[in-house]
Amino acid sequence: MQQESLDIKARSEMITAHLVDWRRHLHRYPELSFQEKNTSAFIQAILKQIGVTDIQTGVAGFGVVATISGGSGPVIGLRADLDALPITESTGVQFASEHPGIMHACGHDAHMAMLLGAAKLLVEDKKANRLYGTIKLLFQPAEESADEHGLTGAPYVLKSGVINDIESAIALHVCPWRYAGDIQVNKGPSMANIDNFTLVIHGKGSHGGYPHQGHDPIWMSSFVLQGMYSLISRKMNPLEVGTISVGEIKSGTTANVIPDTVTIIGTLRSYTNDVRNQLIQELESIAKVVEPLSGSYDLEIEHGEPALDNDPAITDLITSVAKEIYPSMTIFEEPFGMGGEDFGHITKEIPGAMFFLGCAKENIKESNLHNPDFMINEDALPIGVALLTECAHRLTERS
Repeated sequence: MQQESLDIKARSEMITAHLVDWRRHLHRYPELSFQEKNTSAFIQAILKQIGVTDIQTGVAGFGVVATISGGSGPVIGLRADLDALPITESTGVQFASEHPGIMHACGHDAHMAMLLGAAKLLVEDKKANRLYGTIKLLFQPAEESADEHGLTGAPYVLKSGVINDIESAIALHVCPWRYAGDIQVNKGPSMANIDNFTLVIHGKGSHGGYPHQGHDPIWMSSFVLQGMYSLISRKMNPLEVGTISVGEIKSGTTANVIPDTVTIIGTLRSYTNDVRNQLIQELESIAKVVEPLSGSYDLEIEHGEPALDNDPAITDLITSVAKEIYPSMTIFEEPFGMGGEDFGHITKEIPGAMFFLGCAKENIKESNLHNPDFMINEDALPIGVALLTECAHRLTERS
């Protein structure tokens, strides 16, 4: 395996043209969460072309699980996501989205291409009797958006049972704040718990010229907002990670009528369950300020993804493999931020880790995730393939 790890870089670079072609095709034809029918069909077609024979389809909707086995040994998983975002692309590239209002603005096109590349190399290794254990490649639908039940793709994958036998899992995510050739890793909580809230404050409407005849919910909301924005600085332990943000306020329809209600919609982010629970409890306490002001309220919490909790041992393995294959690689060790990642559902059940793969070009203005101008440096593609493939080998070699 030592010799294989030394040439995995060259092998990955040899398939760069395939990686670019696959990624650009997927970028050109993006599909939204739970609608990835053609994306799934393309993935299946490429898997068959490269010699994968065990392909399970219809996983959690349009998901695909490709199994490559070299015999007895551990079963491990590699995961990529299929879906795009409801964003109108403004990159101007030749392979820009042909689906109006839909774009791969989070790099899932690159994730799929790199997992296909890993599949190609792993099939070659199987044929050469260099593969031990079993590797399941999960092409997961609906990472970005939840359905009417409030669930994204990962919970449905877990419920399906198709990865119940996986002993450990790895995923990657492209990273526009790191250059291609660098990676970012972190042990433990690395992306946030997500809880979205809707708070409706009920008052009593009245004519704007006679405010004393009603109970103004907009006035009440001013106290609620002050409480929300002071929550982190005055109620939470400053050594803990957590935040609250308001993204939408809805009330009233005209200048001279005080409305009956105000609706405040926002999000809570945290790294631990203790902070998650405290944020929810504190929000409830803040909402109660309207009661002595002659108001009432309804508070609804929508629980989203759990925190991405990276297994320390698997993170160490990723770091070790990266240093071996790319001795000059810069490896940053810090959390990935307060965004959400539904791979957290999987790491909650199975030891796993995600690493962030630099995809920025030097001397080029950073294009951020979920933005209409987002674009990756395709030099990152073979690097991701090499790391995924070699990490898969190392995990299946474990006794």
